[in-house]
Amino acid sequence: MTNRKKFIVSHAPFWHYGSNITERSYHTMLAALPAVLMGIFYFGVPALSVVALSVSSAIGWELAINKVTKQSITIGDGNAALIGLLFAMLVPATMPWWAVLTGTFIVVVIGKHIFGGIGGNVFNPVVLAVAILAISWKYLLDFDAALLNYDPGFMMAAPLVKLKAFGVNAVKDFSYVNLLFGRQAGGIGSGFGLGLIAGGVYLILKGFIRWEIALSFLAGVFGTASIFYMVDPTRFADPIFHLLTGYTLIGAFFLATEDSASPVNFIPMLIYGAVGGIVTVLIRNIGVYADGVLYAILVINLIQPLVDKIRPQAVGKVV
Repeated sequence: MTNRKKFIVSHAPFWHYGSNITERSYHTMLAALPAVLMGIFYFGVPALSVVALSVSSAIGWELAINKVTKQSITIGDGNAALIGLLFAMLVPATMPWWAVLTGTFIVVVIGKHIFGGIGGNVFNPVVLAVAILAISWKYLLDFDAALLNYDPGFMMAAPLVKLKAFGVNAVKDFSYVNLLFGRQAGGIGSGFGLGLIAGGVYLILKGFIRWEIALSFLAGVFGTASIFYMVDPTRFADPIFHLLTGYTLIGAFFLATEDSASPVNFIPMLIYGAVGGIVTVLIRNIGVYADGVLYAILVINLIQPLVDKIRPQAVGKVV
């Protein structure tokens, strides 16, 4: 029988600058740490419990699937711990243990390994898992209800939920400074805007994420929200409010920039990020969901292969 071999490559560019999965994973966790610590400070021991269970269970699912599929053990590369941490950052401190285990199972087994592991996933595994939980058990991601049931004296509220339910006048008491410092109900690590910005800048400077995606995502949010605000400021919130609330900042720096599901070329990255920001505000302002970041990222993950084919055409004269 003829021994046929196929030469298989991924699409260009083929450039390596010395980084690896382990280094990226641990640096990303380091960048996320300020936002996580602030969430634990605000929400207390329940937040710490969710983070610990999420990270440990993600590592456990990774180890289990390595054993079942007879692959080499990969928990040492830090990727499972990273996606477990990111999952915990997006959920409330009151998330029940069974939901954390279900979510990390979806992240690791379905979102990551069923698609072929690192580099093969079509969607960001963390975003996919939280979106599935939000659709399946909506009350789990109802930050106001969850946190008020946990502590009736809890004074923070979810700004986007109040905006969707009661209109612009209901959110005028939120100051930009408080929002920047995480004084809002939400995911454990998604509210501390200053920490997320610092972490994102750190990752950009270290070369682990591309500024084109993060900044074009934020520009898409800002530009689209500005148009809505100019059309009717009595109905729609201003663009700064949209930048500092919900999952906007963690989406721009930690979710939309996930390697496997994002473009690798300059113009596609700008388009990819901008479309994500635009869809986010469209969902928030005219859709049924208070925060559209997760669904916007799933949309741009889906169109990424098409977007990455966009190339500037060379212009010149044949002589």
